[in-house]
Amino acid sequence: MKRRNLLKLPLAAAALSLATGAALAQDADKTVIGVSIPSATHGFMGGLNWHAQDTIKRLGEVYPQVEFVLATAGDAAKQVSDIEDMMATRNIDGLVVLPFESEPLTDPVKQVKAAGKFVTVVDRGLSEEGIEDLYVAGDNTAFGRVAGEYFRDNLGAGAKIVVLRGIPTTLDNERVEAFQAALQGSDKEILDMQHGNWNRDDAFKVMQDYLAKYPQIDAVWAADDDMAVGVLEAIAQAGREDQMVVVGGAGMKDIVKRIMDRDPQLPVNVTYPPALISSAIEMTALHFVSNAPMAGRYIIGSQLITPENAEAFYFPDSPF
Repeated sequence: MKRRNLLKLPLAAAALSLATGAALAQDADKTVIGVSIPSATHGFMGGLNWHAQDTIKRLGEVYPQVEFVLATAGDAAKQVSDIEDMMATRNIDGLVVLPFESEPLTDPVKQVKAAGKFVTVVDRGLSEEGIEDLYVAGDNTAFGRVAGEYFRDNLGAGAKIVVLRGIPTTLDNERVEAFQAALQGSDKEILDMQHGNWNRDDAFKVMQDYLAKYPQIDAVWAADDDMAVGVLEAIAQAGREDQMVVVGGAGMKDIVKRIMDRDPQLPVNVTYPPALISSAIEMTALHFVSNAPMAGRYIIGSQLITPENAEAFYFPDSPF
């Protein structure tokens, strides 16, 4: 059967990061901020890339003394190379980085910090604490806890749950640990937990395996709306739509619309906005253009999206 292709957004990122640097001689009076993020290989990252570009464009007009260098990477090795290039050829003053994976990016980012640069880490923490000056993320503990509490309070006695984890990162660990803690002591059973890597295709395959392995599944925690899309496809192909509910996360507009329409298969969702990259870039710029203190941790809360409040989280013009 035909499968939905991965979301791919046309990006100006490569042109912004490379053409700008090649065409313009660096102004010694300008502050240069590097922004290194994963490519738009799925919906959440598509939205995040869109917000990054929009923020850079807006701040470039507000702060002409600041220049931004944006690079996107489809894997950890490419992201490491991008950061090394920013240091070697652009002499960046600050770095905003959303690590593709925590472990491979820890030492490269540590080297940036050791060179005296201001470092902002976004969303996926590094494997060593205390490297960055500023950390900006959604509330990953709340993200897992809110979903777990929903399952605990709304599923029937003895309900059986399968879990799709994201890419191995510190934030994935935080989410899963909080989800498990919320269910601890209840009569709900977690049958299995496997990595779907925040990817529709990977989630589709994991869910196919779950469906073949477990005759009873009452609920799926997909922990991400892109994975939820893959999960829903697998469930539909197996003809088991009436047997289980699916809870994702991040507020994808298509998912939120179905919650608004009271789709019984998608009862709720948990917020985790891709626009958090905008907060990270703007706060990093403020470090250089103002005296406002920007060091520390900035955590954006997670909320439960229900049919009653879904309209407030529905943005039809959003890329995600």
